[in-house]
Amino acid sequence: MSELRVETLEVPAARLGPTNPLAALRPYHTVSIPEATDSPAEETAYVDPGNEASILPYSLQDDYDREKQPRRFKVAILENEFLKATFMLELGGRLWSLYHKPSKRELLHVNPVFQPANLAVRDAWFSGGVEWNLSIIGHCPFTCSPVFAARAVASDGTPILRLYEFERIRGMPFQIDCYLPDGSEFLFVRPRIVNPNDETIPIYWWSNIAVEETDEIRVLAPADRAYFHAYDRSLKSQNLPMRDGRDMTYPTRLPAAGDLYFRIPPNQRPWITALDRQGSGLVHTSTRRLMGRKMFNWGTAPGGRTWQEHLSVPGSRYIEIQGGLAPKQTEYVPMPAGAKWQWLEAYGLLEADPHSVHSHDWPSAINHVEKRLEAALSRAMLDEHLQKFGDDADLPPVEMLQDGSGWGALEIRRRTRAGIRAMGSAGIPFPDRTLGPEQQPWLQLLEKGEIPNRDPAAAPGAYMTQREWRGLLEEAIAGGRGVHWLSLLHLGTMRYRARDVEGARAAWERSLELEKSAWVLRSLAVLEADEGDLGRAADLWLSAARMRPDIAALVVEACEAMLKAARFAEVRGLIDSLPTEVQGIGRVRLLGTIAALRSGDLCAPEQFFAEPFDIPNIREGETSVSELWFDWHYALVSQKEGAVVDDALRRRVRRQYPLPEEFDFRMTPDETP
Repeated sequence: MSELRVETLEVPAARLGPTNPLAALRPYHTVSIPEATDSPAEETAYVDPGNEASILPYSLQDDYDREKQPRRFKVAILENEFLKATFMLELGGRLWSLYHKPSKRELLHVNPVFQPANLAVRDAWFSGGVEWNLSIIGHCPFTCSPVFAARAVASDGTPILRLYEFERIRGMPFQIDCYLPDGSEFLFVRPRIVNPNDETIPIYWWSNIAVEETDEIRVLAPADRAYFHAYDRSLKSQNLPMRDGRDMTYPTRLPAAGDLYFRIPPNQRPWITALDRQGSGLVHTSTRRLMGRKMFNWGTAPGGRTWQEHLSVPGSRYIEIQGGLAPKQTEYVPMPAGAKWQWLEAYGLLEADPHSVHSHDWPSAINHVEKRLEAALSRAMLDEHLQKFGDDADLPPVEMLQDGSGWGALEIRRRTRAGIRAMGSAGIPFPDRTLGPEQQPWLQLLEKGEIPNRDPAAAPGAYMTQREWRGLLEEAIAGGRGVHWLSLLHLGTMRYRARDVEGARAAWERSLELEKSAWVLRSLAVLEADEGDLGRAADLWLSAARMRPDIAALVVEACEAMLKAARFAEVRGLIDSLPTEVQGIGRVRLLGTIAALRSGDLCAPEQFFAEPFDIPNIREGETSVSELWFDWHYALVSQKEGAVVDDALRRRVRRQYPLPEEFDFRMTPDETP
């Protein structure tokens, strides 16, 4: 008997604090387009149009630590005779666990802790389970935020867990219907995305599945070629399964982190699986719209092992298998105005003959696995299932299990007042009760024609960048309504996001004339940095940080700006003036140590590395810690020997003073010059 229930799940969890009050103006998340590729034209035609330089209007989630305490999370559970699926409603609706009852086996990688780290578009991300990524390239804006959750009932009586939200960058609602029919050995997930706008929008979707990394696990998908994307910007197509003498389909044989995109032929059923030594493991398949498939591995080098432990606990290892709308994660898919897209995904246990799975004959291996999958869940059955139950997506919920944000309700208010196309359907209500403090200033702009003012010492509140809201604010300020420092700060932010740089400058300078604030000083600093005036940018950031030394994110930005301007003494001076709790933040300590070393202080790095690593938000691909280690040792050896720091000395130092593994977050095993 299939059932849906809500429970709580206690997990050791790090603290996740409030969002960063600074507007995410800087190009925090940009797509690194490879320099060369042999992709066919139809796969590269939509790379640049959707490339985002900012995650506005969202704010960063960068306030978290590594001290874990027991925390109860709200979860929804779908269960039948064969499977038990657990979803984390407060964390993007992530599928946390998929337990196969007959074999008493967990099919996913279940992280034993909740530990945010800096890998998502808003910074905070955690590993494990199945994550739903949409809108812009990367781990999505909702990955560490609640979403709407509701109970619906399918036309055949099967309970549906419905997850949904309003995505603010694209201005679109999305929903994910999850259900587990009686007697089914597969969990079904039916995403639906809607473009309610009057123009084509670039769309991104990848279902990101974490499974256990075990010795001799093999990832298979129905392709004879793949793109290998390494962290050296290369993206090359080659025959499967070998690359440089290694079988790429075995993650534990690859030393470096990387992505493997399987080139699945156009008429081929899309699927991907990770099978162990016994030939069993999770399989993911879908209807044709979700046509991309990918494997990600951390690699076996020290940096990859450190990342695995940074995200979890010692000994915890996983890889990712993924399914997406595009062939690779470097492009978007154009979605026409008014379009509604849905597809069906299936997750379950696959058991195959181990000799066939691990055969050196790659075509034979994938043909065998495909036959096993077809026997367990045929392609025709999946297509029929989507056609038969596709209209269930519009069925109204019978019970709300959790509210999400108020932005969908606000957008409905705006559309209603403007008399334009409705958004969403009866299946995904955005009730007025969700309108909260974040939405109130914008609701007042809509209904009263102005944004209310507030003390410039207070945080500016939630940002808005949608074109229609920018028009409302432009009109209000042009008409002399609500003209004050805050409205001009928001107008400048909107203009900057729309790439109207001079308009942004004019609004921010006018705001500063009316009332001085750290928020506007910092915004102008970003402009100066964009234009290459590092000295002026550092001046403005320093002034802003001195006004609000309690805001760690602002202090970090100011220190980074002064480092770029080679003003090392001022970095140390600012840090010495900070509140004790800000001085002790790991990122602040790192920047202070870099400034000290560049000033000739060889003792500061020794003290930094003598203490445990405490930078929770080190970024994926960031090498600042390893660079500090080696720069320090270059300087020590240079001073001791009176030698010039050249490539020969650097190579020798890297051999003699290897980076301790606890500080190694490099994505490739050998970065020696």
